[in-house]
Amino acid sequence: MHKTLGWRDHIFINVYWLGLSISAGVITPVLLPYLVTLFVSHDQKNTYLALLRVAGLAVAMLVQPLAGMYSDRSTHRWGRRRPFILWGTILDLVFLAIIGASVLFIGSALDQTIRPLLGFSAAFAVLLLGLVLLQASSNTAQGAQQGLIPDLVPENQRGTSSGVKSLFEILPSFLAVFIGPIIDAGRIWLTVGIIGGSLSLTMLLTMIFVREEPLREKPKRGNASRSLRIFALTALFVGVTQGAVWLIRSGGLFLSSRDVSTDLQIAIMGLSGLIVMAGSILVGVYFGARVGIGEDARSNSPFIWWIINRLLFLAAVGSILGFSQFFISDVLRVENPATMTTILLAIVALFLIPSVLGSGYLADRIGRKRLIAFAGLISTAGTLLLLFSRTMPMVIVSGCLLGVGAGTFMASNWALGTDLVPPKEAGRYLGISNLAGAGAGIVGAGIGGPMADFFNRIRPGLGYLVIFAIYAGLFLLSVVVLSGIPEPNKSLSQ
Repeated sequence: MHKTLGWRDHIFINVYWLGLSISAGVITPVLLPYLVTLFVSHDQKNTYLALLRVAGLAVAMLVQPLAGMYSDRSTHRWGRRRPFILWGTILDLVFLAIIGASVLFIGSALDQTIRPLLGFSAAFAVLLLGLVLLQASSNTAQGAQQGLIPDLVPENQRGTSSGVKSLFEILPSFLAVFIGPIIDAGRIWLTVGIIGGSLSLTMLLTMIFVREEPLREKPKRGNASRSLRIFALTALFVGVTQGAVWLIRSGGLFLSSRDVSTDLQIAIMGLSGLIVMAGSILVGVYFGARVGIGEDARSNSPFIWWIINRLLFLAAVGSILGFSQFFISDVLRVENPATMTTILLAIVALFLIPSVLGSGYLADRIGRKRLIAFAGLISTAGTLLLLFSRTMPMVIVSGCLLGVGAGTFMASNWALGTDLVPPKEAGRYLGISNLAGAGAGIVGAGIGGPMADFFNRIRPGLGYLVIFAIYAGLFLLSVVVLSGIPEPNKSLSQ
């Protein structure tokens, strides 16, 4: 029986999310697009950004559930979760340095060896290596961190604690306002230092102030078969989504070789993109989660539908933010796109914060599902407005609607997930839920990036409008699939 927790407890249980979110919030939407424009040609930048994200997130999809599973069984005297957080963060610092060093390889003599072999420059190869390794170490820590709320927070306070978690995930958007001009100025090492410092500080706060009860005896069931299942889960999901990318590319090449009007190409490829993205999510998650969970999958079908709902939403919102810097640069023709992107993220965060805190509170009182449905609908409206945006003020209004939707979703959806996982295996199940976290980028960016480049070659800027329309469809589908998830009675306060 857990004791009632105060705000101080909720803060320290979740503070490491702040470090993780500073890292993800700077690297994914701001730093990676900036570096990609330095390392690859303009007409392939969306495709190569997608390659970075797919490669890194495939590693995240594999490592995070493994880390969660092994932390479930850890008998370390510091507790089940904190040793993984400590060592994951230490390795983060090493791999961040590799990412920073990538700019030193621009125009390197190694290009003569690496470019014929891999098809891209030595600088891009170093960036890819650093990012993949960083995803491995960071998700080692995150896989364990995800178990702290189910471990330490009473069921009737998980909405509140999930709201605090979501708040820490949002706050880095304000810090990014200061980092955007730093990146535009090319000060990559300072950016990497800020990320590393934030991870180190929040890790230390977690290690000092969070108290875990050590597991006295390991569960009897072994890890070998479950580890193989997670490998199979990752291979299956990535295989399905990369097959979808091949279908889209093949379809684009076929249409390009025929006398097909631009409007018809947009209609065919846009509808195909929506079907392929949604289909790869449904097929990849359904079979991937069943492989990962194993024999218990049938009794946990609401958990699988929760992952599908989460993946549909995150694929849309994450990809919109991920491509926003290129949209601002190519469509709005803004001279300092990294700075304007971080300003946009900060304004979005202003609407995220109250919606996260309000949703966390309401989720414990009126239930999770109606809030998640509202999040999908308001985010659809924000995305449709983005399609017609040709000035930064219009983009900002669209971002405000997305902020309300994303904030509502982050708190209420995570609270629902913590209700659905088996308490004794929270680390493993929430690690498997990274099908949504990592899979969002693999699906949304992995398929959306090549599509954006395909249509941008037809007409500059057209690709972003097509993929944003597809993301609006994913938001709507996230509402539809809620019908497969019953509202847990225990999620409501008595």
